[in-house]
Parts: sequence; C-alpha cells; structure tokens
Amino acid sequence: MTIMLNRGVQEELLERGYSRRQLGRVAALLGTGAAVASGAAPAFGQSQAAKAVAGAIQIGANECWTGPFPAGQAAAAKIVAQGNRYDPDGEREKLIKTVAMVEKLPESHILAWPGSGDPLVRTVISFCSPTKGLVTPDPTFEAAWRAAAWLGAPLAKVPMAQGKGADVKAMLAANPNAGLYYICSPNNPTGTVTPLADIEWLAANKPADAVLLVDEAYLHFSEAPSAAYLAATRKDVIVMRTFSKLFGMAGMRLGLTFSDPALQQRMMRYDGFQVTGTLPMTAVACGAAAYTQTADIKARRAEMVATREATIAWLTKRGVKVLPGSEGNMFMVDWQKPAKEVQAALLANGVQIGRSWAIWPTVGRVTVGSADEMKAFCVAVDKVLTA
Repeated sequence: MTIMLNRGVQEELLERGYSRRQLGRVAALLGTGAAVASGAAPAFGQSQAAKAVAGAIQIGANECWTGPFPAGQAAAAKIVAQGNRYDPDGEREKLIKTVAMVEKLPESHILAWPGSGDPLVRTVISFCSPTKGLVTPDPTFEAAWRAAAWLGAPLAKVPMAQGKGADVKAMLAANPNAGLYYICSPNNPTGTVTPLADIEWLAANKPADAVLLVDEAYLHFSEAPSAAYLAATRKDVIVMRTFSKLFGMAGMRLGLTFSDPALQQRMMRYDGFQVTGTLPMTAVACGAAAYTQTADIKARRAEMVATREATIAWLTKRGVKVLPGSEGNMFMVDWQKPAKEVQAALLANGVQIGRSWAIWPTVGRVTVGSADEMKAFCVAVDKVLTA
C-alpha cells in the first residue's frame, strides 16, 4: 500500500526537522507499519519465530496456543454471513462501547486498529523526529527501534536488570529531551512488569511535550494493574492493547489504543484518518464478544500460568537457568551458549522457539504453548543438552 502525504502533513514533518528525502520514508513506513512491527518487511529484517515452520511445534512468536473464545467465534461466524455489508449492525460502535464499559474509559478515548503494529509505528512517526528521540528499555519489542532507525530519529536503549521491569529514571536520564518514551509491560521478551508507580513517575517527570507509550499487549496474562487510567486523565499518555495474545486472535488483526482525542488526531492525520476504518468486521465482532468473557479470561490465564511454571520447574531441575519474573506467556532461558545455536538445534528436533536479543546473546525467548507442547519442548531440550 502506498501512502500519499498531503501538503499540510509534509510541511508539519519538515517543521519538525525531517528532510524531504525522509518524507518518503515516512510514507513507506505508514504503508508497511504492521509488517515492520512483526519483522516481516524486507527492509527491516526477518524473524524466524514469526514464520511458522511446517510440522514444528510453534512456541516462538508469543501467539496463544488456542483460538478465540467460543463467544467470539460465534460472533465472527455470524458476521461472515453478512460479509456483503461494510458494517452490518454497528459493529465498530459495539466494540468501542464494550471496551469503554470494561475499561471505564470515555468512548472518545478509544480507537480500534487493524492490529497493534500500525499504531506502534505511528507513535514513532508522530512524536519523534531527527531532533526528538525515542527511549526504550533493552531488551524489548523491536518494532519501535526499527521505525526510529528507518526515520533517523535518535534512539536510546536502556539496559534492564534481569528479572526487573524498565528502569524509568535511567530512561529519562538517557535522553531528557526525547519525543517518545516506550514501555512494554509485561515486557516482551522478558515478561517482567514495570510497576505502575514507576510508569506514573515517568509520566510526571518526562518533558511536557513528550509522549509516554505503554504497550499492554500481554496485560491479560498478568494480574498487574493497567495504566489505562492515565490515558483518560492525561493528554500525553497512550496505552496500547492487542487481541493477538490471550484472546487468540493474532491472525484476525485487531488492536486498541487509549488516549486523549488530540493524540489520536496527531497519529491519524498522515493518511487521511482511513486506517481505523478498514477493520475486518469478523475481527471487530469477535473482539467485542470476547472482551466481556471475564471467566474465560481468568481460566485461560490460569492455564497459561500453570503450564509456564511447570515448564520452568522442569528446566530448573534439569539445571537450565531461567530468568525470573515473567508474568507473560513467555520466559527467557539462559542457555550458557549462543542462543541462536540452541534455537537451531531445537528446530532440528521439531520445536520452534523464539529469538535472542543482542544485549543477552546467550538468552532466548520461549513462548508458553499448551501443556502437551511444553512437554514436547522439554523432551527436545533434553535431547539437545545431551547431544
């Protein structure tokens, strides 16, 4: 998809310090936002974990081990029969009203997106520039890094302590004049939570013209409190959610942002406010039906936690070091050797785990699959370690 930037948007970007050459990069990034976020765009590198290997157990991309809740499946199936209509019965409105009710947020502060990759990339375009940088923990989800590098925005990566969340004071010190501060909590890849008090501190102490983005893609797997209320009470905080994780809808592409309407306007102006109007109605209906399934959410979270802890206990008994503190559907394993080698060896044994990050080259991410999948993972680990 090609994005054409109108003259007003071009002038705004030029005023923020972008060159005319970089305007083309902004347009290209908007056209491939979701691909950039997943690592699928050729210009931004490939992720083995995100590309399923036929016949392998797939525990590398932080997908849910099962599909949407029954209520969501039924709602989506109903919409299929009405696929001749753009919005059969006010499905977008139903989704926004449902989310507002559950999250106790004003409807005006909620936007739905085709996944969360697009809005993540847009925050970098909207609030960073060649003079206003991005600050993140390290390791973290790399999509914002890729976008900043592509646009030439300064990037500061602040090391995280193993087993801990983001060091917010170090993040502020790393660039006291940044345009965007990004925290994923629970973090991808570590699963660790940044305490809400720390997020509140960063919101209160960052530059007044900077934006704080809190990515809560994995929040439903945890019982940690949400930062959503900050999006309702401040004009400089965005909270992001996705249906790709606990809700089991990764392939259906649906995400949310919570923020002041003025921030929404700044994010959506680049392509004529069109992207949120291109949502697949099957995903919208499925998401609205799933969002209120409190009992199913708790049961799925409990199932994941039990499987995660059983797997970690087995690895620990086997003498394998697992980094502590994960509250997500993933955990980090220190293989005490290059993690890429172990990833390849496990794949040769039919198990596809996640990647490593440059800051911890011996540490690899493992997604929590079903109980049977994690048992198969343990069998494969045993083979690899005794080879």
